Amino acid sequence: MKTRLVRPALCVRTVGSSRGGNHVKAEDVENLVTEILRPMLDGKGIELVDVEYVREGGQWYLRVYIDRPEGVSMDDCEWLNNELGAKLDELDPIPQSYVLEVSSSGEKPLRRESDYERFRGRMVLITTYAPVDGRKSLEGRLLGVADGKVRLDTGERTVEVPREKISHARLVVEV
Repeated sequence: MKTRLVRPALCVRTVGSSRGGNHVKAEDVENLVTEILRPMLDGKGIELVDVEYVREGGQWYLRVYIDRPEGVSMDDCEWLNNELGAKLDELDPIPQSYVLEVSSSGEKPLRRESDYERFRGRMVLITTYAPVDGRKSLEGRLLGVADGKVRLDTGERTVEVPREKISHARLVVEV
C-alpha cells in the first residue's frame, strides 16, 4: 500500500470573547470537553482520539480529534463542531475566546505512550534527535511500544526507537 501525506478532514469555528477573569487549566478544559463529548459520540460509531486545549501565537485552540473505521468525513467534523459548539455556548465553561477545531486524527502528533498503543498497526513518521538505524527520519508501520522503545516495521526491518530520541512522531494518512 502506498502512503502519502494528505490533509485531514477539519472544521473550525471561533467561539466567545475574552471575558477576563480566572484562567482555567488546559487539562481541566480537556477533561471537561471529553466528558461532554462521550454522550454525544455514544452510538455514532465515532471514536474520540484526543482533546487538546493549547495557546499558540496568543490565540487559544480547542482541538478535538476523532476517528472511525471507515474514515472521518467533513460531514462528521461539521456535525460534531456544531453540536459541541452549541453545548459549549450553552455551558460557557471557558472564559477565554478560542478557536474550536474538530478534525480526523489525520496526521495527529503522537505524544503519549498511550498514543503509540492506540495507533498500533498504523503508518507513522518518526523524526529523531540523533540517528537511529543510520537515519533521523523513519517511516513505517507502528508495532507498539515497550520498555521505553517504539517498535516500527519499516518494510525492510523492524526498528526500535528509544522514546527519548524522538523529536516528533505523527500518523501518516494512507490512501
